Amino acid sequence: IYAPLGTFIPGLDFALDKKPRAIRGIESHGMMCSSRELETGDDHDGIIDLQGDFKVGTPAAEALGQTDPVIDFEVTPNRPDWLGVQGIARDLAAAGAGRFLRNDPKKINGSYDCPIDIKLEAPEACPMFAGALIRGVTNGPSPDWMQARLKAAGLQPKSLLVDITNYISLDRARPLHVYDAAKLSGAVVARLGKKGETLEALDGKTYLITDDMCVIADIESAWFDPLRTARTGRATGIHSDARYRFERGVDPQSCTDGLNLAIALILEYGGGQVSKAKIAGSISIRTQKVTFYPKDVERLTGLVVKPAEMKRILKDLEFDIEDAGDAWYLMPPSHRFDMEQSADIVEEIARLIGFDQLPTTSLPLPEGGRRVITTPRQARVAISRRVMAARGFLEAVTWSFMAREHAELFGKTEDALGVANPVASELNYMRPSALGNLAQAAQRARNRGERTVRLFEAGPVYLGDGPKDQRTVVAGLVLPAAERHWQGKAAPYDAYAAKADLFALLAALGQPGDRFQVSAPTQPHWHPGQAASLKLGPKMTVANFGALHPGVLKALDVEGPVYAFELNLNALPVMKVKATKTKPVLERAELTPIRRDLAFLVDAGVAAGEVVRHAQSAEKQLITSVDVFDVYQGQGVGEGKKSVAIEVTLQPREALKDEQIQQVMERIVASVAKGTGGVLRG
Repeated sequence: IYAPLGTFIPGLDFALDKKPRAIRGIESHGMMCSSRELETGDDHDGIIDLQGDFKVGTPAAEALGQTDPVIDFEVTPNRPDWLGVQGIARDLAAAGAGRFLRNDPKKINGSYDCPIDIKLEAPEACPMFAGALIRGVTNGPSPDWMQARLKAAGLQPKSLLVDITNYISLDRARPLHVYDAAKLSGAVVARLGKKGETLEALDGKTYLITDDMCVIADIESAWFDPLRTARTGRATGIHSDARYRFERGVDPQSCTDGLNLAIALILEYGGGQVSKAKIAGSISIRTQKVTFYPKDVERLTGLVVKPAEMKRILKDLEFDIEDAGDAWYLMPPSHRFDMEQSADIVEEIARLIGFDQLPTTSLPLPEGGRRVITTPRQARVAISRRVMAARGFLEAVTWSFMAREHAELFGKTEDALGVANPVASELNYMRPSALGNLAQAAQRARNRGERTVRLFEAGPVYLGDGPKDQRTVVAGLVLPAAERHWQGKAAPYDAYAAKADLFALLAALGQPGDRFQVSAPTQPHWHPGQAASLKLGPKMTVANFGALHPGVLKALDVEGPVYAFELNLNALPVMKVKATKTKPVLERAELTPIRRDLAFLVDAGVAAGEVVRHAQSAEKQLITSVDVFDVYQGQGVGEGKKSVAIEVTLQPREALKDEQIQQVMERIVASVAKGTGGVLRG
């Protein structure tokens, strides 16, 4: 069987390349497949040798006799009856897809008493156990039709007895087990495990048994406690189809039906003489009926369904109905453990009518004059989302968790922030920063062909387990690429561009940038030479911006450079509430702005932002802006010094004389000298 280029190989779980490529120096245009690669057998030593003559180009499914379509269902945990074909067929018939062909197995009357005794020493774990002995069975291959169905479901045929139990499990959601009677010594006992006991499983591994596990120490059909089955499965790590069904709940009334069906199939295809069935224990039958109010269907869903249609659906689902007018008393079938109240019945009817038929109902409009009340933090988050979207960022919503080893890249970790039951093994710690998840999201976008990736997220971060340790941040991140431009190379995104985005966000939040002090970042995930912090005072860090540390990016498997900022909304001062929402009258300046350039000689370690801040504070009424336009170190400047040149803009309300302007400049020089130790450069 030939798989051309681009074909998906199920046994290898990958698709072939769409273009030819060289393998061992020879150009490959596809591959010849083995049984294992097509999941039709276990042979992997050679290609499939088909029996018979087939034309080149015949579909593999036709050549293998697997032309029946296979439908894969996603089964929800509350519907274990869907783990069998019969359960799905019953629901499809109730939905109007056809008529359900119910095939109840006939009771098999044995010719002799079963010589093997069954003892239930733990009825709380296994309340019912049914079995029978068959002598003289020929355990050969199962019939072709059964093998074909098992293969279609992804199971490899083994032998008649094993295939029959697997077939009944798939058909009726009823697990069964077959024992070799010659290997049984004494009675079959269902009991709790004993301390020190071990189990050698079919996977060849040995497992330690605890005293809360149910063990079975000759066909057997039993009912086991779902909770105990789930605990045992998790403790041992053993996964099987039987465990999957028992821990979700098996129809308690299917014990004898499953046994009779297995006996009938074994006698038909393997022969033998069967004993009378031996049944130990019993399962209490549900007697509590569910009260259903037909009017609830329209009240809860808006669907208008006639009572006759409701009865048809419920009868097809095998409910017993006692019609008492406004209330119906229903007895659910034994396989429906989830039917407890009227709302459950309403959901069943709506499901089979079709959720797509539910009418669209608008939410009630709020009363006139009512307005949504938001907290200052919620208002800031809403403003931040609008600003970031306007600046070309796409919003991402990532997990509030991350791997602990990744969290350690962003600062100290503590056990209190570990997740006891993570949704995934790599999401076992509450994130101390939003940047790690954003960086990985940006890399995934890059891997899928995006060039420059601009993402932002507004959400919580966790620095401890106290109420004040949860903070709301707005993080922006850019993974830049070399973009082409018709005028030449486009301006690259860098740390200064990240600063511009941060300051634009602060301005929209009513926080002027000149109120913050710029200093070196203290967090380990920032690049020491291409990042900075914004502070309010010596201790309160409001934001960080710049390039992420290359070592952090490597640990996150992200290709750098990456530029970002993270703003702590909780640290921003609350702005005063204005008396009115009416915007003030725009006062147009009558006089032309006055601009002067000043150059200061300061120590090389002094930030240019400090020069700007002290210059701005010298005359707040007149000075509207202070901008750095040159920073120089080199010839003409002493060692350990640098020159910082600034442009000061004054906006006078009345005409100023040269002497008044000079006085302002002198106050600026004095303020810078006092704050930074800088002197005016001649």
